[in-house]
Amino acid sequence: MTEADSLKQRVLGWIERDREEIIAFLSAFLQAKSPNPPGDTRLASAHVERFLTERELPFRVLSAQEHLPNIVGSVSAAQPGRHLVLNGHMDVFPAIEELPGQRSQWSGEVTDGRIYGRGAADMKCGTTASIYTYRYLAELMPVLRGRLTLTVVSDEETGGRYGTRHLMETIPEEVIGDCCLNGEPSGLATLRFGEKGALRMALTVRTRGAHGAYPHLSESAIKIACRLATDLEALAALLPELPETVSAVIGSAPAREAMNISLGDGAADIADRTTVNIGVIRGGLKVNMLPDECLLEVEVRMPPGLSIERVESELAGIIARYPMVTRETRPDHSYPSSWCDPEGDMVGILRANTRQVTGREAVPIVSLGGSDARYWRWRGVPAYLYGPSPKTMGHREEHVTLDELFAVLRVHALSAIDYLATNNGGE
Repeated sequence: MTEADSLKQRVLGWIERDREEIIAFLSAFLQAKSPNPPGDTRLASAHVERFLTERELPFRVLSAQEHLPNIVGSVSAAQPGRHLVLNGHMDVFPAIEELPGQRSQWSGEVTDGRIYGRGAADMKCGTTASIYTYRYLAELMPVLRGRLTLTVVSDEETGGRYGTRHLMETIPEEVIGDCCLNGEPSGLATLRFGEKGALRMALTVRTRGAHGAYPHLSESAIKIACRLATDLEALAALLPELPETVSAVIGSAPAREAMNISLGDGAADIADRTTVNIGVIRGGLKVNMLPDECLLEVEVRMPPGLSIERVESELAGIIARYPMVTRETRPDHSYPSSWCDPEGDMVGILRANTRQVTGREAVPIVSLGGSDARYWRWRGVPAYLYGPSPKTMGHREEHVTLDELFAVLRVHALSAIDYLATNNGGE
């Protein structure tokens, strides 16, 4: 048994020892309301800060805005080596209106092998894995190499401007590192080495308007908006110029099978395709009035190999056919795709540890949604996601299973040990 194997066995023992504590930590984390909007994460941050303080783990809080704290902690080994950054966020989707007799979406309830609450999947389970990985490896740093940094951030759900992006811009030397590991929901069968980009916009149709019985006086803004929404589907025909390594990995039979298992049947068919979503349509005041205004909020998701510039060019041609339409881009929520080496060192480490922990080797894929990992990839730093199933995120009954919680924690902790047990020059 190697020294790294011995350390891994110790950590697995600690995780088992602390099982009830870990469950209680996540339960209380879910009870600490942090919906975004409005994005106030002070309750959730206080929960994490108490945990780190009680265990005398180093950290500090950096806030771009008072209600948006970011926690950064770091521990260094005696010997030089690589710098691994753990990243997770505290903000979550807002709760859906609750129905009579329904379980509270802030309950943190543990029942039937599941733990319920808004943000259980996205991503307080993964963030818990990062926090406990930091805790356990802090005790092992005297016999490891390099440096381990924990970043627990706000504002991920609305683009990261005041969270990860703020840290990158203010303390880059502390948080960029050589590799990033993130517990965003991936499903235990997959790990993510890349993700689609996004282009978000508001399109407003304006016409003269009239009484509903007088359609000869004005066009209907809503009908025009419906035609525009249909025409925007042409963007889905744009095909990427995928890097060969990315194309080979996500097009393989194992990757397609794993994507469909983790993300639902059909996910593999859109991994390398552009998708168009009309998220909001709003217009009209009364059934017998011909509406003079209609708003469409649109999101385009672009796979690796398809640039925003190419989408913009096609989009401009579509909108030009509608002179009554004005556009407002959402720059904080629009960004290019990102990816890193699907065969990088951390990929091999993660796959070996997923095989050990779950009995099945996780397959590298491209994520359909976005995450803060893109901030590392854009800077040439490999960043990988491994977390619980995404299938319930945003659902009234959002939850993770306890098996998922402990699988993600074990994989993160063991992989961090493997990454810091050797003195490679980088990824």
